[in-house]
Amino acid sequence: MPVNLALGHVSNDFLLAALALYSLAVLAFAGDFAFGRPLRAVASAASKPARALAAVGAGSTAADTDGAKPPAINMPELRVPALRALFQATAWVRGAMVLSTAGVTAHAVAVITRGFATHRAPWGDMYEFVTALTCFAAIFFLGVMIRYRAWALGVFVMGAVVLTLGLTETLIYTPAGDLVPALQSYWLSIHVTAMTVATGVFFVSAVLGIVYLVVDIYTRRVASGRAKPGNGIVHRLPTLEQLDRLAYRTVVFGFPIWTFGVIAGAIWADQAWGRYWGWDPVETWAFITWVIYAAFLHARATAGWRGRRAHYVQLLGFTSLVFNIMVVQIFVTGLHSYAGVS
Repeated sequence: MPVNLALGHVSNDFLLAALALYSLAVLAFAGDFAFGRPLRAVASAASKPARALAAVGAGSTAADTDGAKPPAINMPELRVPALRALFQATAWVRGAMVLSTAGVTAHAVAVITRGFATHRAPWGDMYEFVTALTCFAAIFFLGVMIRYRAWALGVFVMGAVVLTLGLTETLIYTPAGDLVPALQSYWLSIHVTAMTVATGVFFVSAVLGIVYLVVDIYTRRVASGRAKPGNGIVHRLPTLEQLDRLAYRTVVFGFPIWTFGVIAGAIWADQAWGRYWGWDPVETWAFITWVIYAAFLHARATAGWRGRRAHYVQLLGFTSLVFNIMVVQIFVTGLHSYAGVS
């Protein structure tokens, strides 16, 4: 069936609307940092759990969690229903959540209409892949914010989504078009969907890992006397232990999806090229990424790795993933070279 160019334009319009809504949401989250009332500490919330605002909104601790198991995290605020906690948050947070929800809706409509315009799964080229993975990242993080009351992280994760979408629209925009023959398979809806969802989840865990390292560096500078305590931004962020746990849970959620995607890709490769594995550059880097994330989970489960070392490994995995997408698929010749910018 021919590509519906009109629907392709509608998809792009919704994507631009999502970008605008996300940008406004980031400004609202930033407004909460600048003008919102200070969040209660966990210790204070423990005595008044019904009045707590956010489960992960306490100030960061100075404890060194590197290589040692952190103490159990008391989160009495999770006893408060999510909607009640949201209503008790500042007007800035409520506005940011409304804008984020509207942005996610527009983003999802953009991805869906792109699929209708091309009569296939809407992640057949680099532009579609990045727009889809950021959509999954935004949806996943919206759930994280509601589940864990993690409003303070919105400015960072949604800001990263805005930056990625903006670069995608300006640098690699690709009009709706037909797929190359090698991608015209029902496995596109299985293999690439799994890789897209997993990449969106790992996108969130990478941002959380970066925030963790920034807070950890500041905490150590304060402990050594090289920085003044009481930074307003850091005070509003989750504790190091909470950031560590959120990032870990995010990777745990995404890793099985990535594993399934690699397996599905091997099955598709056998049907398309007559072998399950041929050490194609993209296949190889997908496997390297899997090994790094597996090492991260294994180190936490067996060696009890926490803190900086664990997040260095996690971010190395995401760096490998991005290198595969932005370098290997575009500049390295291989059977997956059709996945580059067209």
